[in-house]
Amino acid sequence: MTTPQAAWTRAVLTLCLLGVLDREGPSYGYALLGRLHAAGLDAVKPATLYPALTRLAEEGAVDVRWTAGEQGPGRKYYGLTDEGRRRLAEQRAAWTAFHGTVTRLAGEVEGEGAKEGPGAGTAAEGDEA
Repeated sequence: MTTPQAAWTRAVLTLCLLGVLDREGPSYGYALLGRLHAAGLDAVKPATLYPALTRLAEEGAVDVRWTAGEQGPGRKYYGLTDEGRRRLAEQRAAWTAFHGTVTRLAGEVEGEGAKEGPGAGTAAEGDEA
């Protein structure tokens, strides 16, 4: 069975990748995987990461360039494009709105959440307080 965290991670992987590339600059797959793991997203596996990077490249959100390796094979570096920056800004705004909605519905913000809505905090009709 898939854990909620694994499903959530898959859902936000693109946003996280775009954000890391925006903040930290071009990087290669193994380093990006390490960065995601260091941040706590250890559910991301290479079999999930590399197809996501390929899709981002196909969509024009990242560019790909090969660099020669010093003592081994070359590395494929991924860098953010202008389209990637536009997409990141759009997804950040959508994430902020979505996060706020989920937080309110889950009742995690003090003074909000479960007590909102009609009849909140009052006895139901016919109940004695």
